[in-house]
Amino acid sequence: MKIFFTIAISSCLLFASAGVGLAYVAESTSYKIESDSINFGGTENSTSASFNLSDTFGELATGTSTSASFNLHAGYRALESESASVVVVLTLSAPDDVPLGNLDKGEEISGQAVWNVSTNNPAGYRLSVKSNTEPALKSTEDSFTDYSPTDGVSTPAYSWSLGASSALFGFTPEGTDVVARFKDNGSTCATGSGNTTSSCWAGFSTTNQTIAEKTSANALGTDTTVRLQAGIGNDSETEPGDYTANIIATAITL
Repeated sequence: MKIFFTIAISSCLLFASAGVGLAYVAESTSYKIESDSINFGGTENSTSASFNLSDTFGELATGTSTSASFNLHAGYRALESESASVVVVLTLSAPDDVPLGNLDKGEEISGQAVWNVSTNNPAGYRLSVKSNTEPALKSTEDSFTDYSPTDGVSTPAYSWSLGASSALFGFTPEGTDVVARFKDNGSTCATGSGNTTSSCWAGFSTTNQTIAEKTSANALGTDTTVRLQAGIGNDSETEPGDYTANIIATAITL
């Protein structure tokens, strides 16, 4: 019996606080340029008893323009005048689908997806995951059981355990911003400050589960790795076929 797996990955953004999403005009692994302008000359700050003046030369059609669908701050000074606390930037990477490969009875197989979240929001961000079906991993004929937490409700299982007649699919997040539910003390989850690799397993559902959170700005971005695992016991009667899970990651500003 052979079972073939593909995990389809989706990413989306939600702004919980008032803000505007922006694209970067240029970026690399070491920098991001949020905006740019071609100009020359000007004075950063000219003052007298009656005025303060910041000016620039070489730009056309500068100023603020608005409509029902956009706000445009054209030119260096107009763009600069828009308070950084008002313009909230949130980015979430979009990893490729995860092909887990083939699986037979008595075997386990794993893969991973990495999401990077960055934001200039002073209150930080929250990253959640869910599946678009329950159970998450399905074929046209059969499905894998979503891995159950230790208490059947919320506390993840520290160690992955597969019964002889079971077919299970689960996940565990890893990273510096992982929430307390998925941290451990070396033997138990939802306690301690550790984040032991391949520990604290849970199952997907159609309800968002928070996996990472940061309560401050994170302009350089932080990776959260979601480790995925499927296993079939020696006595499992799971039907062979092509199995797919659609996993959705959502980042919001706090």
